Amino acid sequence: MSLKKVIFLDLDRTVLGDDYSPEPARGVVESLLRAGFEVVLNSSKTFSEQEYYRKAWGLEGPFIVENGSGIFIPEGYFPFEVEGRKIAGYRVIELGERYERIRKVLDGIAGEYGLKYYGNSSLEEVVTFTGLPEELARLAMKRMYSETIFRWEKEGFSEVLVEKGLKVSRGSRFVNVTGDTDKGKAAKLLLDLYSKVSPVESYAVGDGENDFPLFDVVDHAFIVGDLSHPKAKGIRDIEELLEVVG
Repeated sequence: MSLKKVIFLDLDRTVLGDDYSPEPARGVVESLLRAGFEVVLNSSKTFSEQEYYRKAWGLEGPFIVENGSGIFIPEGYFPFEVEGRKIAGYRVIELGERYERIRKVLDGIAGEYGLKYYGNSSLEEVVTFTGLPEELARLAMKRMYSETIFRWEKEGFSEVLVEKGLKVSRGSRFVNVTGDTDKGKAAKLLLDLYSKVSPVESYAVGDGENDFPLFDVVDHAFIVGDLSHPKAKGIRDIEELLEVVG
């Protein structure tokens, strides 16, 4: 039985640059595919955003959205039945809270803490906060399981959100709010499914604190930027990854 190499890729500030274009990373993704890797996007981005990048890079396998909140697996991808909700040709394993509850909690404290997030921002504000092109900003606003806090006027909101049963994690720029899940929990579940078919060797690349749970569950972890993690090897950029694993 042949070994399956699975690599989880974060997107913002890891694979994508400041203009969010898929083009600069195309060569890296194609090199990983040629080297026999199963490339799995695992980021804070939404289903709609990840579909955009997956189509650009020719990815056809599973992917993980909104900081581990949902695992999208193409129907019939595994040679066994996968339990999950049916959405747009995928079986979805839902690990997080539905967006409606998260939005309700945030709306209840937004005024007190001066919070700005997708749900209470206009398209123009989202473009300003994120730097996303308008087309991608529209996709980012299609939330299913999480919110992203762009700005706040005072601290203390994280503790309030945790008291209300939500999880708060920090990415490279913003604060992410989800249910009780993370990138690592989702990756571990997906790796367990892969391991039913063949032995698996797992890799992960990221740049933020929200990637730390992912680093904890893979065999080989790589971190881009200034942060450090005991299991992760520091690399300059995604191109250097190819020198290590390609």
